[in-house]
Amino acid sequence: MTTTSSSSTKAKYVTFALAAVGLLVLPLLLQATGSNSWVRIVDVALLYVMLALGLNIVVGFAGLLDLGFIAFFAVGAYVYSLLASPRLAENFPAIAAAFPNGLHVSFWIVIILAAVLAGITGLMLGYPVLKLRGDYLAIVTLGFGEIVRIFMLNLDRPINITNGPKGIAGVDAVTVFGHNMAQRLTVELGGWSYTFESVTLYYYLILAFVIMTIVVAYRLADSRIGRAWMAIREDEIAAKAMGINTRNLKLAAFGTSATFGGIAGVLFASLMRGVYPESFVLMESVMIVAMVVLGGLGHIPGVILGALLLAGLPELLRHLAGPLHHLTDGRLAPEILRQLLIALAMIIIMLLRPRGLWPAPEHGKSLSK
Repeated sequence: MTTTSSSSTKAKYVTFALAAVGLLVLPLLLQATGSNSWVRIVDVALLYVMLALGLNIVVGFAGLLDLGFIAFFAVGAYVYSLLASPRLAENFPAIAAAFPNGLHVSFWIVIILAAVLAGITGLMLGYPVLKLRGDYLAIVTLGFGEIVRIFMLNLDRPINITNGPKGIAGVDAVTVFGHNMAQRLTVELGGWSYTFESVTLYYYLILAFVIMTIVVAYRLADSRIGRAWMAIREDEIAAKAMGINTRNLKLAAFGTSATFGGIAGVLFASLMRGVYPESFVLMESVMIVAMVVLGGLGHIPGVILGALLLAGLPELLRHLAGPLHHLTDGRLAPEILRQLLIALAMIIIMLLRPRGLWPAPEHGKSLSK
């Protein structure tokens, strides 16, 4: 028995070591192809992993359907874009007088501020909808996400703050150990040198935040709060009868989930060096919910798998949409074909695996006679 457990532990450590080496080498291999586009695709996919893990707290752990999660992503992105760009100095003389070169707050300060503001926004959403469930909760959260997007879209008058549909450009890049990550980094060791592109540097930064998110998600799942969330998900009435404060725990789920969304928004705005309202449409919220459901509700490895698949699938299908566009004599645009193929792939997967690609294992012990 001891030998079996020790061998399984060794196999787990070996798997972790191989996965760590693969994650460290992956951007270098993609960069060696001569194109940075694939590295950028992986960067965006990691951001979606972070968003899916954040949404999994509400949908997967607590069982609350949230279709407005993209609103917290927008809060983080706009907070960083306003505080780390010349935008506010251009429209407010008092700020321009105090900061002639523009307001350029440090990334590390803004990410804490954005996390707090996004968490407060999550509590603002969660408090009015505490008694709603199912379809009603989904409709209210959907409306909340659209309210935030339209608010940012129209906040260009009477005072131009967000620049409306034009968005905010010229956002600062992250500075780590005195190096601006918008620039290449050349490392020289003993006559050997290697140049890291900007997207590769951002890959390692986003990967660090994703790993921290995974650790926090696992700790939450194994904690008393996580078990209470799962009890609410399975049967809220029974959970309340057992003394669980469902009101406070629902608010905690919304606030914690929103915090991850705000942090991901800051990383997104810094990576793209700007923010635009088109990035926060309803379809993005639906896509993140699909990542959680497709991977496996409440199962962290499954959610990661679903996020990576749905984030990378559109780019892979781009090569298939071109030939189909020619076969239809140009009647269907490649973008429409890509959406059609994605929807078809999701339908097939859900028919074959209704509980998700990697569902959570069954909890509890079965009693045998």
